[in-house]
Amino acid sequence: MAYLTINAVSKCYNGRSALKNINLEITKGDIICLLGPSGCGKTTLLRIIAGLTTLDSGQILLDGRNINSIPAHARRFGLMFQEFALFPHKNVFENVAFGLKMQGIDGKEIKDRTQKMLKLVGMSRFEQRDVADLSGGERQRVALARSLAPRPHLLMLDEPLGALDRALRQRLMADLIKIIQRVDVTTIFVTHDQTEAFAIATKIAVMQTGQVEQYCPPEILYKHPINTRVAKFLGFENLLPAKVVKTGLVESQLGPMPIDTHGLASGDSVTILFRPEGVCYAKDADTIIDNAFLVMGIVTDIRFLGPCYRLCLETTQGPMLTFDILNDQPPPKPGDPVHLRLQPAAMTLIRSV
Repeated sequence: MAYLTINAVSKCYNGRSALKNINLEITKGDIICLLGPSGCGKTTLLRIIAGLTTLDSGQILLDGRNINSIPAHARRFGLMFQEFALFPHKNVFENVAFGLKMQGIDGKEIKDRTQKMLKLVGMSRFEQRDVADLSGGERQRVALARSLAPRPHLLMLDEPLGALDRALRQRLMADLIKIIQRVDVTTIFVTHDQTEAFAIATKIAVMQTGQVEQYCPPEILYKHPINTRVAKFLGFENLLPAKVVKTGLVESQLGPMPIDTHGLASGDSVTILFRPEGVCYAKDADTIIDNAFLVMGIVTDIRFLGPCYRLCLETTQGPMLTFDILNDQPPPKPGDPVHLRLQPAAMTLIRSV
């Protein structure tokens, strides 16, 4: 049985639908990411689960128990927001201990638990530090310790890394995963950043316009987005209309292409997704027998991205495609002709709707 069930949850504001019939099942110990653009409803859903916002219809079930009528403070959920919301008049120790005091726990247990949480997040030597004197990353760790100290049934994080610079965000992302796994707490994480979602989540719910478009493990989401809206949100640019000719073969502007058509029938309209990393240089075009996977064209733009070059190609057949080429050899220049071989494993068919 699911640990947390969101059953047909809907919410409207001033006649505008913010959430439309949301259904999700979350297993105990999962790290779930609500991923989507601003205004898609992910924070509204988080606040409804937390009890901070009332729902219009539907149910929130925790371990099979309807918690709709339980107030936020009684749900025993740990909450952490982008602003961290630390108490400025309390030091680090007092901030982390606050939730334990509210539960009426005795002083020794408060001290032991608070020190344990500060050690867990690497902040033991900051117990007496004024929170105003902490860096952004240190505040994030204190806020996480405060959320975990009361042993929450559910940890809820709303864009917790959004206010940090990129390098710090990447470092704390790795630490956050380890900490959550160590305490083994079921977690819901809200973000608009695909990199964060792929790095942290065991499952991702992609949300757009108040609905869940796709809910699955990150590997499946990346390789098999359910529709072109999800693919575009994930940043995929190479989306080419095509039609299934027969089993294992589709026809597109690039010509006939052998590709897995499992679950599709002849005549079905599809979109081919070419993931940008799925190419390599064709060293000698004359030796390539299977032209279906050969793309030829003129480079229109090239950008250095560190481990690779982002190459924009105007193909001979017409479509503009974008690929990432490893920087292990000198890159082509704008105007240069190139021959690229597409890797079948980096191509996916999306059923047209």
